[in-house]
Amino acid sequence: MSDYAGVVIFGGPMSANDCGTLAGIKCELEWIPKVVEAGVPFLGLCLGAQLLTRAVGGRVGPHPEGLVEIGYVDVEPTEAGRDWIKAPMKVYQWHREGMRVPDCCELLATNDRYPVQAFRYGGNAFGFQFHPEVTLEMKEIWTLKASERLKMPGAQQRGVHLAMHALYDPPLNRWIDGFLDRWLATDTRSTN
Repeated sequence: MSDYAGVVIFGGPMSANDCGTLAGIKCELEWIPKVVEAGVPFLGLCLGAQLLTRAVGGRVGPHPEGLVEIGYVDVEPTEAGRDWIKAPMKVYQWHREGMRVPDCCELLATNDRYPVQAFRYGGNAFGFQFHPEVTLEMKEIWTLKASERLKMPGAQQRGVHLAMHALYDPPLNRWIDGFLDRWLATDTRSTN
């Protein structure tokens, strides 16, 4: 890991619970604790956050009412999270499962539908349920290729995804740029 400033695991359509059927999920669940324990900055986005949750003893599963978060959703920083997320934000989401993190994690952001929106484990590992990395072009592709998911309860329609990009993504982009600099500074590896 000495050649890397940090590790980011992005999202995907699979579940963090697919470790019995997908070898890659099993490998990531075994690898994540090694990265975190080594002091390498770790960031999990959506599936990556759910994998971090599972790796540290938490649970991942669907909403009890079958609701999803697909589109723009409000998240609210917790008291502990205000150091990382200064104010409520509208963020882009695309998931059908949420997280229950163990007590060893610090909740950073929440909302009513899926209470774990951002969390921190130790000094160097963060998980965000949302997608600050998704571009307008990606939204155009996702909303076409996975249009069936837009029929799920709680999903916003394609026009909302595309029309709201110009309004909500510029502040989110500024926030993630600042976050990434601070996140990289959480590196606790020895420089010897």
